Amino acid sequence: MRTIIFYLVFSIFNLAVCDAQSSNGLDGENSKKIERLEKQKEEIVTEEKAALKKEVEKINSKAESGEISWDEAEELKKEAAKKHALNIENRIAIIDNKISLLTRNEENTAFEEDNNHKTWTFTWGSDKDEDSNENDDDHYYSRTVSELVVAAGLNNALMEGQSIEDSDFKIGGSRFFEIGWAWKTRVFEKSNWLRFKYGVSFQFNGLKPTDNRYYVEDEDETYLAEFEQDLKKSKFRMDNLVVPVHFEFGPSKKYESYRGVKFSTDKMFKLGLGGYAGFNIGERQKLKYELNGDDRKEKLKDDYNTNDFIYGLSAYIGIGNTSLYAKYDLNPIFSDPNPELNNVSLGLRFDLD
Repeated sequence: MRTIIFYLVFSIFNLAVCDAQSSNGLDGENSKKIERLEKQKEEIVTEEKAALKKEVEKINSKAESGEISWDEAEELKKEAAKKHALNIENRIAIIDNKISLLTRNEENTAFEEDNNHKTWTFTWGSDKDEDSNENDDDHYYSRTVSELVVAAGLNNALMEGQSIEDSDFKIGGSRFFEIGWAWKTRVFEKSNWLRFKYGVSFQFNGLKPTDNRYYVEDEDETYLAEFEQDLKKSKFRMDNLVVPVHFEFGPSKKYESYRGVKFSTDKMFKLGLGGYAGFNIGERQKLKYELNGDDRKEKLKDDYNTNDFIYGLSAYIGIGNTSLYAKYDLNPIFSDPNPELNNVSLGLRFDLD
């Protein structure tokens, strides 16, 4: 902190000396211009001090959160102090040259001020890459980022030893959908090849039985039975609330500046391995059929003896925001004494930051 004060005091002292040297008793329009320029020098000092204060607060915040050490924070603050001291010196030098020009020339010289609003606005150190969020420094430098996760594709359910061709459910008609929010934290402070990804998601797993069947619950048993009329649609759906956890591997592009580091995985290969656990929050069946010439729709909501606790394995592989995604429920859909039937899904996953 003493170093920061030294650089600012030194710059302000130079400003005071320049002010004293520029007072030559001019009259008229040039004198008014010089007065305005002198005022701008004071505003420059105020602006740079405010910018330095904001930068120091960000550095302290990083140190308090453990992103950087306090020794690194002190070095960054010294660099920031030097930078803003030089900013003051260079910006004031520009104004002093204008004052010298006005002082040497006659009153009402043709010299024009460069700006109409009397103050200058500068953007310093703006070296973000084109993929970064210009309005979100925390996102740009944070070790943890967040993103929307959306996935959809084919769904089915199989018993042990059963192939997809022998499934009791339509391959094309049975589908799943998932939507959630995920956080991604790089495991190592200065490397991004390994990321820990976690969040919360809603999963909607749909199954369409074959051969004009639907699910029937009979006390502890749940089984597929033939429907009395010709079904136009038979769909069984399970809704789950889960917490997915993955380790994500893959290269990334690194961008650095004096304020911190950004790792971008845009258009880069990635592999995610992990699983999920949560709860079954609802089951329902939708039936469509024709009875006596009238179209009928039924929505049946019941327990269907499904397991309440959901857990499974999942993985994804892709490039950038798009991946091929697979998940498999380790828990059976229905509780004992029903046969062990496990849900399996395959589709596309989109991680939208």
